[in-house]
Amino acid sequence: MESAEFTFEAQERNLRRVPDMIALFMGAAGILVALNHILGLRIMGIVLVENVFLYLEMVLFLSITFLLYPARKTASGAVPWYDWLLFVCCAATCGYLALNGENIVNLGWVYRSPVAATVASGLLCLLALEAVRRVGGTVILVVCAIFGAYPIIAHLMPGFLWAPRLDVGTVLREHALGAESILGQPIRVVMTVLMGFLIFGASLIVTGGGRFFMDIAMALLGRTRGGTAKVAIMSSALFGSLSGSVLSNIVTTGRLTIPAMRKAGYPATYAAAVEACASTGGTLMPPVMGAVAFIMADFLRVSYVEVAIAALVPSILFYLALVLQVDMFAARKKLTVPAMEDLPSVWEVLGRGWHHLGGLVLLTYLLIGMRLETYAPYYATVFVVGVSLLRRQIGLLDLLKLVRESIRTIVNIFAILAGIGMVIGALTFTGVGAAFSRELILFGGNNTLLLLGFGAITSFILGMGMTITACYLLLATILPSALVQQGLDPMAVHLFILYWGMLSFITPPVALGAMAAGSVAGTKTMPVGFKSMRIGAILFVLPFMFALNPELILHGEFIDCVAAVVTACISIVLISQAMEGWAYRVGPIGMMPRALFLLAGGMLLSPGVFTDSVGGAAAVAGFAAAWFGRARAEMQKPAAEA
Repeated sequence: MESAEFTFEAQERNLRRVPDMIALFMGAAGILVALNHILGLRIMGIVLVENVFLYLEMVLFLSITFLLYPARKTASGAVPWYDWLLFVCCAATCGYLALNGENIVNLGWVYRSPVAATVASGLLCLLALEAVRRVGGTVILVVCAIFGAYPIIAHLMPGFLWAPRLDVGTVLREHALGAESILGQPIRVVMTVLMGFLIFGASLIVTGGGRFFMDIAMALLGRTRGGTAKVAIMSSALFGSLSGSVLSNIVTTGRLTIPAMRKAGYPATYAAAVEACASTGGTLMPPVMGAVAFIMADFLRVSYVEVAIAALVPSILFYLALVLQVDMFAARKKLTVPAMEDLPSVWEVLGRGWHHLGGLVLLTYLLIGMRLETYAPYYATVFVVGVSLLRRQIGLLDLLKLVRESIRTIVNIFAILAGIGMVIGALTFTGVGAAFSRELILFGGNNTLLLLGFGAITSFILGMGMTITACYLLLATILPSALVQQGLDPMAVHLFILYWGMLSFITPPVALGAMAAGSVAGTKTMPVGFKSMRIGAILFVLPFMFALNPELILHGEFIDCVAAVVTACISIVLISQAMEGWAYRVGPIGMMPRALFLLAGGMLLSPGVFTDSVGGAAAVAGFAAAWFGRARAEMQKPAAEA
């Protein structure tokens, strides 16, 4: 019986070995080709034209999507014949286009091309849609398919949705051969800038960086009140900044933090909600911020450093709110602090993994100090991996794991952006994207708050079930222009869209982040989702605040920025006290002080002397009511005891 089971397992491994080896070989070749192009290595004297380079990367990355993400899983683990067919078809189609890359540009094949090129364009569009379905799901497929086909019927649409008639062949060639669609801005950013950061994130995972961040957070915060929850917040912020994925963040850190929080006395629903909120906010946490920050920088035509600096204060305010709330919850529930011997020391943790922290410091210095956005992640990766090898914390086989982890991450985002590129392309070459912005301004009647409300609702709805990157890309082509024309800061507008697209991860009915955290905690999704909304309530307010007050993203005079940040921090403390029903120097508080603190915090977040004055008065009144309530309770307690 044992030998039969062993034979079956061996056969299953053999069935998967061939496609895995092909994916590993092609993915490694794709990384090497990208390094040669990005870093200008000129290996064997090879210098590729831009579109030839991108088509070649599609041969090496897009095609293996059909091997790594099968249409359906089989009991044996084998790749079905039709997935092999799609793999070969994708490689051959992209290979044909790569071989004719110069002809596509020089001979204008987008407008008139051989029949074979038009057929190849149609195949690439269908393959890109199927790839985005396998990686991103049905929701993204439907969105990409509808928008991708829109130019064919645009001449039948009314009003601002109308566009000149384009035949099917022209639309297919625009998508596959043009520079605005599948080969557009998102894919170019991934292949030229983002790839290095994806590899760096994978290197931290393989070398144990995730565990190091958990341990250092435990050593720094584990002995404080509510320490386990604070550890979850800090470790998820650090890991999420690198991974850029809410779900992978929850699965990676949540398996450690959620049980620790439950052991410390936090209810399962509360622990899962804390992890969901912390992991969601990690995608906006500098220095890396995940994939979307680099795409945003390219949209705005600014350096990545400017995006990271702008996102710094909002992310700090969000995590400040989380830390304050879990601290107050622990105080209100009188949760215990772990015993000293159960926690590692800071020096012990740094001794084991100082090079992970050093890699982040090096990356930050190269990005901000040296402005080496292209080279920085590769230097940081070499540092982290090199030190890990010298200290024998990893072996040569782990390098293979690093390559495999990098390939899967790149394939995942490559497939999604190929489909989303079709949406951007359709809106661009029909001109509907710009027309939508004009109509939005007219519909909103030049009311900035109303336009922001429309943008928030649209971002939230489209964010349901989509990745943050996909949601941002979809909206960044239509919404910013209308909001910027109202005098809003362009950086603040793009961050506004990003924040609201991200909120769907913790908001029912979809709440993918709450779903993942709830499954780890062993509790239901909806209670976790509603609890996440309450704990992460500041996320619903912050985007409006920095959109209306750009000093919160450090755009303005130094004194004004300092005043705005200080006022915002005070308001976060007040709002957190209102949400948790507990105030510092007072203890538990009733409904009246909570209402006054909530009013005070909301008014202080809104810029202006009048709102600050009202907020300050409400805060004083709130503390007075809290102290009066506490004094009355203390006076009644002896009387009750007597």
